[in-house]
Amino acid sequence: MIKSISETITLHNGVEIPQLGFGVFKVENGSQTVESVKKALEVGYRSIDTAAIYKNEEGVGQAIKESGIPREELFITSKVWNTDQGYESTLKAYEASLERLGLDYLDLYLIHWPGQDKYIETWKALETLYKEGRVRAIGVSNFHVHHLENLLANAEIKPVVNQIELHPRLSQPEIREFCKKHDIKVEAWGPLGQGHLIDEPTINHLAKKHNKSAAQILIRWHLQHGTIAIPKSITPSRIEANAKSFDFELSLDEMNKIDALNLNERYGSNPDEVKF
Repeated sequence: MIKSISETITLHNGVEIPQLGFGVFKVENGSQTVESVKKALEVGYRSIDTAAIYKNEEGVGQAIKESGIPREELFITSKVWNTDQGYESTLKAYEASLERLGLDYLDLYLIHWPGQDKYIETWKALETLYKEGRVRAIGVSNFHVHHLENLLANAEIKPVVNQIELHPRLSQPEIREFCKKHDIKVEAWGPLGQGHLIDEPTINHLAKKHNKSAAQILIRWHLQHGTIAIPKSITPSRIEANAKSFDFELSLDEMNKIDALNLNERYGSNPDEVKF
């Protein structure tokens, strides 16, 4: 049983990533990002997930600097946006992200979406960054099985992570099974269903039973499935509560009940339809 926010998952290249990280999707750049990330770091998070398109990398970087936590204790992820895909443009995008973050390297760099089929070329750029020691690990986000199959057929280095929309209403068993087979770790964005599952009756019943919040039940479900989860919040009390999802365990029957909530229902975009 995972018992601490400091526990990690080992990626196939030997790099360790905290299983519970902090996401900043839709967090406004400036004080909102700075204060949210500083609070997350204060309560024990060490993994922060951002992206160029979130336009808050500067705030993340400022929070890291103000926290005083040594860089080597942190795990920082960013992503190359669709309009920057391509070999040279990806290399430039990486440098731009580093500059905004005020960092010398990233722990994980991802292709944000498969997009308009430039991802093979983009992946070659990520492989270059990895070989040069500029980034500790490389991966993808929002890749379906057919995207992964095409990438693996053309890649020299396979991705360590596939970050996908994943929650009890969209459990994505086919992608999870494919990733497990190829030793690609699954990372869940929108792990709380972007708030849609907070009032779900089964989740709330379990929350009352365990004297936990609905968010803590959802996080625990991800952790026990071995998924890397990156919940987001700008509310200090919720940031702190989400970090305390380690002192209880869901039974097999309770896990099965949550698994049964799947409706293949997306709250984000379908990767096959994101062509921008």
